[in-house]
Amino acid sequence: MVLSAGGVVILAMIAPQSGAHLRVDGPGSRPLGGEFQRMMTWEAWVTLVVVAGIVVALITNRVAADLAFFAGLVVLVTIGAIFGGEHLPSPAAAVSGFGNEGLITVAVLYVVVCGMVQTGAIALITRPLFGRPRSTLAAQTRIMLPVAGFSAVLNNTPVVAMFMPVVGDLCKKMQISPSKLFIPLSYAAILGGVCTLIGTSTNLVVFGLLQEATRDMPGGPTRMGIFDITWVGLPVAAVGIGFIMLTSRWLLPVRQPPLGIGEDPRQYSVEMVVEPGSGLVGQSIEQAGLRHLPGLYLAEIDRGDQVLMAVAPTERLQAHDHLVFVGVVESVVDLQKIRGLSPATNQVFKLTAPRADRCLIEAVVSDNCPLVGKSIREGRFRNTYHAAVIAVARSGQRIARKVGDIVLRPGDTLLLEAHPSFVDAHRNRRDFYLVSAIDGSAPPRHQRAGLALAILLAMVVATGFEWLSMLNAAMLAAGLMIVTGCCSLTDARRSIDWEVLIVIGAALGIGTAASTTGVAPAFAQGLLNVAGDHPWLALAAVYLVTLTLTEAMSNNAAAALMFPFAMATAHSLQVDFMPFVIAIMIAASCGFATPIGYQTNLMVYGPGGYRFGDYLRIGVPLDGLVAIVAIGLTPLMFPFHP
Repeated sequence: MVLSAGGVVILAMIAPQSGAHLRVDGPGSRPLGGEFQRMMTWEAWVTLVVVAGIVVALITNRVAADLAFFAGLVVLVTIGAIFGGEHLPSPAAAVSGFGNEGLITVAVLYVVVCGMVQTGAIALITRPLFGRPRSTLAAQTRIMLPVAGFSAVLNNTPVVAMFMPVVGDLCKKMQISPSKLFIPLSYAAILGGVCTLIGTSTNLVVFGLLQEATRDMPGGPTRMGIFDITWVGLPVAAVGIGFIMLTSRWLLPVRQPPLGIGEDPRQYSVEMVVEPGSGLVGQSIEQAGLRHLPGLYLAEIDRGDQVLMAVAPTERLQAHDHLVFVGVVESVVDLQKIRGLSPATNQVFKLTAPRADRCLIEAVVSDNCPLVGKSIREGRFRNTYHAAVIAVARSGQRIARKVGDIVLRPGDTLLLEAHPSFVDAHRNRRDFYLVSAIDGSAPPRHQRAGLALAILLAMVVATGFEWLSMLNAAMLAAGLMIVTGCCSLTDARRSIDWEVLIVIGAALGIGTAASTTGVAPAFAQGLLNVAGDHPWLALAAVYLVTLTLTEAMSNNAAAALMFPFAMATAHSLQVDFMPFVIAIMIAASCGFATPIGYQTNLMVYGPGGYRFGDYLRIGVPLDGLVAIVAIGLTPLMFPFHP
C-alpha cells in the first residue's frame, strides 16, 4: 500500500487554475495554494521507464510476472543507491511491501484454503453449486454467480483461492480450456466484492481513510453501513457478470489445451469399495458423479456373487459394492478423493503411517525385483516395502484380476500408497526402474471436513462483525487448520503461491516509488484539471484516474493515493464527498484490463495460461461498461447536494 505521505504530497500539489484555495474540512486543515508543480524529476523519469519496462515484459510474455516486478524493484533501488536519488525507494522501503498486511493476509488464507481442500470440505460447498454443466457458458454461470455471492460477504481473495482448485478440476472433467473459466472466476469475485463494505480490502482501506479524514469534523467520523455501497455495487456486478456471459465466447481465448487427460499408455485397473453409511449409498452412478470421469471408466461392479458388466448410469450403489475402474493416473488420484469411496484392498489400512500422512507413488518394477513372478499377496508386498499396491498398469492392458492376485512382471507400473519417505528410500534401489511421488495425492481427511467448515465459518463471522481484523482472523483460522489436523504443516507450506506474493510485494514497492517520485500525482492532477468545476466531470475524472492507477499499480495503492485528492476536489467544488468516496472504492477494485490491477487477476494468471493481452481484450470494454454504470449511478444514489 502506498504510504500515507503520498496523500500529503498530492494535496500540496493542488492548484486550480482559478487560483482558488483548497482545503479539507477540519480544525487542523489549512488552505493549500500555489501553482501546480510537476514532480517529473530524473527520479520520476527513471520510475516511469521501469514501469514501462515491466508492462512491456508482461505484454510480450518474455519473463515470468514475479521476475519482471522484482527485477524492476531491484533496478529502482540500485539506481537510487548509486546516484543518490532521495525519492527512489531505499532497500528498507522497497521490501516494506512484503510486510504489508494485505499481502500477509493473502499468504495466510492459502493455508486456510489448504485445510478446506485437504479435508474435502470444499467439495461439500461446490458440488451442489456447480453440478455438471453441459456447456462452457453454463460452467461460467455456475461459477460466477456463487463466487460473486460469496465475495460479497467474504473477502474476495480467499474466495478465489478456495475455488481455484475446484475450477481446475471442472476444466479437466469438462475438457474446457482453463482460460475460459479462470478470468470469469476472478472478475466475478471482484464484482461481488464491491457489493458490500467488507467484500474487498479496497473498500475497507478507503473506509479507514474516510474515518481518519473526517475524525475532526462536526459529528465525528463519517460512518458507512455494510450495505451502503450496494446501491451502486449490485448494479455494477449485475451488468459486469452479464457482459462476461454474453461476450466471453469471443473475448476469452483458448490460450492452452484443456486441462484434460491425454493419451497415456499407463491404464490402471483400480478397485474401490462403497463405504457403508456414506452419502453414495442409494445414489445412481450418474448422481454420484461416477459416469463422466475424464480418462476413467467404470468397468464393472462386484456385488457379492454378482458381477455387473456395462453398468447403466441409473444403477443404484449399495454398501460394500466393489467398483472396478480403468483409467490414467490423474483420474485415479481424483477417484481417491471422492467422499464415500475407499481402496478395496485392506492392505491400505494395515500400513503403520497414518493415512493422512501418506501419498500416492508410481514405481516401475525392474527385472531385479525379488517379487517378479509372484502375486502381490504371495510376495507380501506390504511387509516387504511398507507400501500398499492400489493399482497396476501393464502396457495399456486391463488386468482382470483383483490387485492381490496380480502376478508382477518386469515393466509393470505400480500405483502405491505409502509414506513420502518411500521415494527417497527406494529411488536408487535395483528393485524399481523409476520411483516418483504424485503431487496433490494425499488422501483427504474427510472426517475433519465439518471441522474445517466450522473454522472457515468462524473466520467469516469474526471478520463480518468486526470482532477481529481480516489478518488476525485468517491467522487464527490457518493455525487451527494445522493444529486440528485439517492440513499438515508440509501441505500448508506447499499451498502458498509464492509467485503471487512476490508480485504483490514488489508491486507495492514500485507503487510507493510512483508516488514519492511524483509520477502518479502528476498524471492524476493533469487529468483532473480537465474537469474544471463540473461535479459530474470531476467525478468521472477521479474514477478514470483511479482506474488507470489501479491497472498500472494495484488496487489498494491507487485507492490510498487518490483518496485525499478526491476529498480536496469535492471540497473545492463545494459538494458532498461521498460520491467521490464511492467512486474510488469501485474504481480501485474494478481493474479488469491488466493482471496487476487486482490481486485475484494475478492469482489466476498462471493457472489460466494467460498472456497480458488477454486481460486487455476483455478487460478494457468491461472497464468502460462498469465505469459508465458507476459514474452514472453514484450521484443518483449519493447526491452531490444531499
